[in-house]
Amino acid sequence: MVSLKESDLRLFIDSVRRYFEVTSRVAPEITSAFLGVGEVQGHEFNGIVTFSGPMNGQVTVSLPMRAVRELLLIQHETKLTEANLLDAVGEIANTLAGNARRNLGTDLDISVPTTVRGAHVAGQRARQHPYVITFRWNTYPGMVCVDLAQAA
Repeated sequence: MVSLKESDLRLFIDSVRRYFEVTSRVAPEITSAFLGVGEVQGHEFNGIVTFSGPMNGQVTVSLPMRAVRELLLIQHETKLTEANLLDAVGEIANTLAGNARRNLGTDLDISVPTTVRGAHVAGQRARQHPYVITFRWNTYPGMVCVDLAQAA
């Protein structure tokens, strides 16, 4: 499978920035971007969108509970149940995937987001070493794992 280009990865970084700037008016600080090795360690709340078609794999957004709670409060949501927290992180993943689809090609299929609670971001890998983008938003850490590869 062919690797993503630097410009493809830049669109995920730009999308993360834009999401938080629009939603909260606070831009995140991108703290690192690297190739993950072994199991990628995330945070408590994870939203995952799977891609198929010309590219296969998944994009995972991972945030701690306090960050998701604060995002919901900023959006005037007062029901801070676990279900709403999971829905919120799934919606972030869906937004990033939709932005990627616009840039990578509309023939790319994206799944409805799935959500998982737990710090271990696992699953079947498209790449041996997925791209990991870490950031800090409003004092909270966050991570986006881009595990996409061109289909053979």
